[in-house]
Amino acid sequence: MADAQQNAAPAHPPVRFETAPERYRHWKLDFPKEHEGKVARLTLDVQDNGGLREGYSLKLNSYDLSVDIELADALSRIRFEHPEVRALVFASAKDRIFSAGANIYMLGLSSHTFKVNFCKFTNETRLYLEQMSAESGIASLAALNGTASGGGYELAIACDEIVLSDDGSSAVSLPEVPLLGVLPGTGGLTRLVDKRKVRRDYADVFSTLAEGVRGKRAVDWGIVDESPSRAQFQQAVDRRLAAMVARSSAQTHPSMKLTALAGDYHVAGTNYRYVTLAVDAGRRVAARTIRKPEDDEPSTPAELASRGADAWLVRAFRELDDALLDLRFNYANVAAIEVRAEGRASAVLQAERILVEHAADPLVHEVTCLIRRVLKRYDNTARSLFALIDQKSAFAGVLLELALGADRTYMLAVDGVSLRTSALNGGTFPMATELSRLQAHFYHDASKAAAALVETAAIDTARAGELGLITFAPDELDWEDEVRIAFEERASLSPDAMTGMEANLRFVGPETMETKIFGRLSAWQNWIFQRPNATGAKGALTLYGKPERPEFDFTRT
Repeated sequence: MADAQQNAAPAHPPVRFETAPERYRHWKLDFPKEHEGKVARLTLDVQDNGGLREGYSLKLNSYDLSVDIELADALSRIRFEHPEVRALVFASAKDRIFSAGANIYMLGLSSHTFKVNFCKFTNETRLYLEQMSAESGIASLAALNGTASGGGYELAIACDEIVLSDDGSSAVSLPEVPLLGVLPGTGGLTRLVDKRKVRRDYADVFSTLAEGVRGKRAVDWGIVDESPSRAQFQQAVDRRLAAMVARSSAQTHPSMKLTALAGDYHVAGTNYRYVTLAVDAGRRVAARTIRKPEDDEPSTPAELASRGADAWLVRAFRELDDALLDLRFNYANVAAIEVRAEGRASAVLQAERILVEHAADPLVHEVTCLIRRVLKRYDNTARSLFALIDQKSAFAGVLLELALGADRTYMLAVDGVSLRTSALNGGTFPMATELSRLQAHFYHDASKAAAALVETAAIDTARAGELGLITFAPDELDWEDEVRIAFEERASLSPDAMTGMEANLRFVGPETMETKIFGRLSAWQNWIFQRPNATGAKGALTLYGKPERPEFDFTRT
């Protein structure tokens, strides 16, 4: 047992994702008086020696995971704690430099697993920024008072608008291909042509031009929206922010303070109030359990505001989000996850009624968006997800989404075991494809998704099998062995093949910008990060900043 626990321990000091504005080292969140509190300003001032790990310096506002952890936290707090905000502006505290992007030396020192997960987290954070505009009416502006290269420009392009100072030196660039032999890691190529609709030939030139473009050319090509002189820069920024505030669809709601989760982290998992992550290193399996809400959960917006972040719908899914990240970064050897939901289905359905009955309320809407974001992170989990439904289970409504999003579902064939659908399974929490998980599950036959939704009573194992909601239904005699064998088999297979297979199968249906970013980028970047041309002894990423020139194998594959 001691050996198993030792193997469960992270290879590096564990990464923690909870923070708060008073603990930020790299960002300053404030609300300029000239905009009467309706504009949030995030100023990037990365501390050179403030990296997540030793061995590199975060110069020129370059960033590592610690910078993005703070950014993700700030976006959540703007939405929940500052309901008066109508627009967000990104600025830099450093003169003539916005951000040099992801720190290259950090990437060079990081394992392949960490590099890919770092890119995935930054992708999720950029998408959260875009969702803040689409879902909550809070548009964002990148005020580039200096050069934005690589990930710095990728943060800018995730904003609704970009203003670049035309001062003779400030430029925007995506230099990863010519300088590092890799791709822009956070959706830059996709956003250029899909979001900003930059012409493909211009995008080709831009993405292979290490020095980037500036001023009028950047505007003409659609790479930025405006490039005023240094003297007129702030005036242009204020004008655009005023317009964003004026057209914002955001609605005021009571402020909800996002209190600390206070997870009990230990070598083999984490315990929270409603969520448990238990890692069995010997089996290479983790059990992730989410428990039922209390019996007196809020049923009105006023009660929700009063309960605050301790409401089950808020706290449980924030805990689940933290557990997903804990598993992703700190337990890389886990092959598969037992997905469990414990408690009474009736308690879950009672707690979630507020999301249906008060969907138009601004605070309820933000809670719905939070759950939607966490479930998307769940979909992007690079582990096999097997949902286990037994007598203790509460897979109903919002928690049924976890079973519907799993790769397989095992349901015990005995009396007293059931699951429940609700109106929320009809599309309240869409996947990256914009399909509901129920629609994705029944992509072959949309009528079966509709049939499952009209079931108002508890669905027992036999009926769940008839409806096609589950994969297997072992009886009591076979349950333990069948589940054990399934996990043993999964753990024996190539993790690379499993990651690729699962990502392909989970996202059936139409392609969106979001699926392109996670599908194309994750697949190609995963491959490129392991190629000698990038990370070999003579690779471009390995030799960055050194006098030697990279040596490429020029065979096209």
